[in-house]
Amino acid sequence: MQQEYVSVEEILKACSYINEPDDILLIQKSYNTSLKYHEGQKRKSGEPYFNHCAHTAINIARQKMDVETICAGLLHDTLEDTLYTHAEMEEDFGITITNLVDGVTKLGKVKYSGAERHVESLRKFLIAMSDDMRVVVVKLCDRLHNINTLEYVDVHKRKRIALETLEIHARLADRLGMGRLKAELEDGSFPYVYPVEFAKTKEIIQNIQENEKTLIDVVEKLSEELRVFEVNIERVDHRVKHLYSLWQKLKKYDYDINKIHDIFALRIIVSSMSDCYQALGVVHGLYKPKPGRFKDYIAVPKPNGYQSLHTSIFTGNGDTLEIQIRTREMHEEAEYGIASHLFYKEIGKNISKEKINSKTNWTKDLLDWQKGISKHDVFLKQLKEDFFNHRVFVFTPKGDVIDLPDGSTPIDFAYQIHSDIGDHALRAYSNDKLVPFDYIIKNKDILRIETSENAKPNRKWISTCKSQFAKRHIRSWLKEHGGLMDKFLVK
Repeated sequence: MQQEYVSVEEILKACSYINEPDDILLIQKSYNTSLKYHEGQKRKSGEPYFNHCAHTAINIARQKMDVETICAGLLHDTLEDTLYTHAEMEEDFGITITNLVDGVTKLGKVKYSGAERHVESLRKFLIAMSDDMRVVVVKLCDRLHNINTLEYVDVHKRKRIALETLEIHARLADRLGMGRLKAELEDGSFPYVYPVEFAKTKEIIQNIQENEKTLIDVVEKLSEELRVFEVNIERVDHRVKHLYSLWQKLKKYDYDINKIHDIFALRIIVSSMSDCYQALGVVHGLYKPKPGRFKDYIAVPKPNGYQSLHTSIFTGNGDTLEIQIRTREMHEEAEYGIASHLFYKEIGKNISKEKINSKTNWTKDLLDWQKGISKHDVFLKQLKEDFFNHRVFVFTPKGDVIDLPDGSTPIDFAYQIHSDIGDHALRAYSNDKLVPFDYIIKNKDILRIETSENAKPNRKWISTCKSQFAKRHIRSWLKEHGGLMDKFLVK
């Protein structure tokens, strides 16, 4: 019977980066406790329920999380689905692991149905994020295993669960910078939500596999050249674009595969930031770069913290190839996001609390924002628009980066800086040029808002701005000042 269960050796293999004997014993203890209390429970597939907990823990370990989070993954359903009590868990595992499991458990205790259940669950998700970000990581890894076993769920539920995963869970993983987890959630959900498009995209990627030979040739040639110039490289490898991400680009370019230059990407992992730019010089010295395709995400990171140099080159045989250059730390953040900071903090590296908080400040804005919305359908719609849609990042004159929804205007920018600046915005400047308030902000714009005590919001601003955050502030001002608002028509 033991052969039915995921073994403790499989768990420990996934946790190979954890070496402290006490930590290994704690994982083994969590394994045995979960196995004991879930004994006899089955999933719809007929598999032991414990295996779901084990795979959740493996998914967490693949994100390089700390030992407490892995243990919480193994135990995450015991408080809700077994006779194991809160007091017993606290005595056995301490307050930290118990609080993590309790946080995950609370996310599941929702007494609603249909759309209300989904929205109320999501509200609790957001609140849990403010208590301990690791609760969210456990829940996302739990969802990943559920998506990977979705074939055993009732047919009429599959699409709903997969769509929810695409729209919320994958977007949340993206906002946390967890690129690997985001891609796995998307690719696992893709065939259930868009089966025809999934099949078409899969066929396209299979038909271009022969191009991988060109990439391998470039890897060999570049590796040799980088060694000649004594660039401190840790490794050179390559990746194939994930199916869901490829489909998103295919839609953008009307399924013209020739317009997509990053189906295959070569990654150069180096030792330091200076090595990144030295490697870039070697690449451009060996291959002609494609104009307009260079992006420096090291100097200007993406809103979720992603850093890398991107360039596209002509390979010499008619193909183009994207090359990404980054340090090992940048690469791990691209793969694991906030989890990489939590892990480094756990093993004693110099990662400050302020650096971790700087990666998740948007969650505080999100929590403040959601308190003022009561209608479930409005909440879900606005959440997608304000926090999970594509983002743009722009600069203040001092060089601070401001993260806004795609399609935002200077009004959104003003209110994001401070409500007083929004309420008294008189003129807007982008890159030192005067722009109207309905100007659509572009990535890397440098924005400046000129204010005046006599300038006030007006009704037109509601349709001008994009974010619900700004719209709510404008409506609040209009309501507070009654009929005065129409006097002030700031252009």
